[in-house]
Amino acid sequence: MAVLLYCRAGFEGECAAEIQERAASLGVYGYCKTQPDSALVIFECKPEEGDHLARKISVHSLIFSRQLFVRAAELNQLDTMDRVTPIVESLADMQLCGRMWIETTDTNDGRSLSALCRTITKPLTKALREKGVLAKEEVNNRPVLHVLFRSTHSAIIGYSYSYNHSPYLMGIPRIRTPKGAPSRSAAKLAEAFKVMIPESEFERRVQPGMKAVDLGACPGGWTSVLVHYDMMVAAVDNGPMDEGLMNTGQVRHYQEDGFQFLPKRKNVAWLVCDMVEKPKRVAQLMADWFIGEWCHDAIFNLKLPMKSRYTAVQQDLAAIRERLSEAEVYGYELSAKHLYHDREEITVYLRKKFKS
Repeated sequence: MAVLLYCRAGFEGECAAEIQERAASLGVYGYCKTQPDSALVIFECKPEEGDHLARKISVHSLIFSRQLFVRAAELNQLDTMDRVTPIVESLADMQLCGRMWIETTDTNDGRSLSALCRTITKPLTKALREKGVLAKEEVNNRPVLHVLFRSTHSAIIGYSYSYNHSPYLMGIPRIRTPKGAPSRSAAKLAEAFKVMIPESEFERRVQPGMKAVDLGACPGGWTSVLVHYDMMVAAVDNGPMDEGLMNTGQVRHYQEDGFQFLPKRKNVAWLVCDMVEKPKRVAQLMADWFIGEWCHDAIFNLKLPMKSRYTAVQQDLAAIRERLSEAEVYGYELSAKHLYHDREEITVYLRKKFKS
């Protein structure tokens, strides 16, 4: 048995290093199969251990993985005239699943199979329901069946648990950026809000009228997301801001150095930062804001080096924890994710569990 993980193409090594470390912490040892730019990592382990990992390792806590599921079968010689029958036969012992996701990897080769995925969905769903593998109607409290097509004649079939999987097909959320957003970077913060804030707590954490600060704001991509949620934003950057954002009346532009700026009052709910700076410097700045109680929640990006990226991420996050610990700042949550719209960076979410 094995555990499969989706990631961004080119980050297979980081995804593999992370799952090996997390599995080892649970006493599970195996090895990873990876191919460069495949957007897929296969962690081989004992049969019972794969299911254990799928239960115990929260996919939301993994930085470089978008999705995690257990392999139940692998078919490499599918007849292109009838793929449904062998897939159904391979799942004779499968537990009842609440729904099925037919997926590909996030690569050019994977995307070329999208038409196949659409075509096979209806007949495969019908056959699996008749066989008792799929519930008659979609339900959310049963495992999800994953069918990952790797080619026209090859598929890996597996399952993830309803309480521990990404709720998005291929682990990629669909988002909408604010109309007229002045840069594509808006997609990064929009995705972070959707993926990193629990849906059940979103309305409490993101409210109209909240005060927000955007460090390194120009031309206003991240600011546009804050404005979209009706926040009042202090946009800090020496460069020019988008005129349309300034006309909303919700943005005040401070032409200052983001590393020197501090608000006049400690009433900032949200601090966001996407400055192109050394990650250690940004991490220190974010910790300083929390130590000084200048904000309650913060989302920021840390740029990645060309090599040893997983190690660098671990060091940067450890540095934040250490700095907060030295200042005796506790009662906080720290999470990180390599989001779909991130490239050579990770997005970090740091928040207080309670207001001082």
